[in-house]
Amino acid sequence: MVDGTNGSLAGRRALVTGSGHGIGAGIATALAAAGADVVVHYGQSADKAEQTRQQVAGHGVRSTILQADVTRTVEVDRLIADSVDFLGGLDILVCNAGHLVGREAVATMTDDHYASVMEVNIGATFRTVRAALPHLEKSDHGRIVTMSSLAAQNGGGNGSTIYAAAKSAVLGFTKGLAKEIAGSGTTVNALAPGFIGDTPFHDRFSPPEAQQTMIAGIPLGRAGQVSEVASAVTWLCSDGAAFVTGTTVDITGGAWFH
Repeated sequence: MVDGTNGSLAGRRALVTGSGHGIGAGIATALAAAGADVVVHYGQSADKAEQTRQQVAGHGVRSTILQADVTRTVEVDRLIADSVDFLGGLDILVCNAGHLVGREAVATMTDDHYASVMEVNIGATFRTVRAALPHLEKSDHGRIVTMSSLAAQNGGGNGSTIYAAAKSAVLGFTKGLAKEIAGSGTTVNALAPGFIGDTPFHDRFSPPEAQQTMIAGIPLGRAGQVSEVASAVTWLCSDGAAFVTGTTVDITGGAWFH
């Protein structure tokens, strides 16, 4: 992995969606530590996004926060336009924004719940990438990193079937897009994290006993760390990964093998 202190991404221009807290905040900060200028995107929590921006700025790079509902095309288009205006271009796009929304069984799931889960995961990824592509393809270092999940590989836990389906769609989208735009030199890769501790995701959707059960099933015997996901992103965005595209990086502690 890339050492985040060596300026390996110096001068690169990055947008990280859903970076107000949790894994997204860790990714934004790691990219900044490697020298990239970063736009911190948030959906609802401006205070947390500002905290992330301050962490990013602490690495001596340019940073700002921008709000957008990533399920709405008009707002995504504005987000990309404003990001490019601030950064002066775009080299790195990390589509981290996503959500379980809630645990619901398929038999009792409403159309609205289904649509919400699909839109905030695969829909948001598609819209953000579509708007960003003209700018990324102008870069000599274009990088797209999408966010899938272990759930895409194993179907997820109880009540997360549609979430697993949405994250599986992200994997298919990543592979297809990697081939579609390979001629531009822009790489496209996905992350599929397993149980990552100290994030709002599991605190909200998984009771403590369920969390302990999940951790007990990890061969390495512990939860993953946000920094371990962030370091994978930093590497994928570096020159060292310029020949890596269309792949999925499983960050699961051995809970899933290809």
